[in-house]
Amino acid sequence: MVELKGEEKRRYVGDMFSRIAGRYDLMNALMTFGMDRRWRRQAARRATEGLRGPVLDVATGTGDLALELERMAAPAEVVGVDLLDPMISRAARKGARGSRPRRLTFMVGDALSLPFPDGSFGCVTSAFSLRNMPDLELALREMVRVTRPGGRVLSLETMPGTKGVLRPLAGFYFRRIVPIVGAVVTLDVAAYSYLPRSVDRFLSPDALSRLFTAVGLEETRHQPMALGAVHLHWGDKPL
Repeated sequence: MVELKGEEKRRYVGDMFSRIAGRYDLMNALMTFGMDRRWRRQAARRATEGLRGPVLDVATGTGDLALELERMAAPAEVVGVDLLDPMISRAARKGARGSRPRRLTFMVGDALSLPFPDGSFGCVTSAFSLRNMPDLELALREMVRVTRPGGRVLSLETMPGTKGVLRPLAGFYFRRIVPIVGAVVTLDVAAYSYLPRSVDRFLSPDALSRLFTAVGLEETRHQPMALGAVHLHWGDKPL
């Protein structure tokens, strides 16, 4: 598939995730052997460390990171936004489960034009979505814009970078095994063939750190997980 950009990428990715929304959580668990929950927990802990103010999760999908943030950040309010109504509907159902009251809101919103005033949130996060953005730099600038001075922007992302003797094995798994499992579970071959291509074409961990700095963040850092296949990136907005 030719690399997609701009509005063409937005339409392609939107249609794809709308099709697989019903099996999205199951595939995440299967692909990562359940490790995605641990990664989100680590991301939420890092994002909310020393938190002041409400939290925004951008491209929240079915809301798993937003739910982890709500557990870590209580009693702060957590908002999850996503472009796709099928994802937001599933996230809202998850948020309504349980008996305790929650300060958690899910809404449709565009990552490239977030519907919030400047400086609205103490931290802003994104999980497994930056590589799907039709304009990565604009998405990051929007995340920075709605973060309060002194607040934090954080991403959790699958990235190229598995090193050492396991690199060929990781490549074989993502390029060969994941599309087969995705086709069986979701009946959508294209969606899980897109995944390894999107990772291969994404920025390196160091390049994403440089972009975090370029959009105005300070103290930018990144932490590899899953032998470098997944990375946390974060930076703070200047006071």
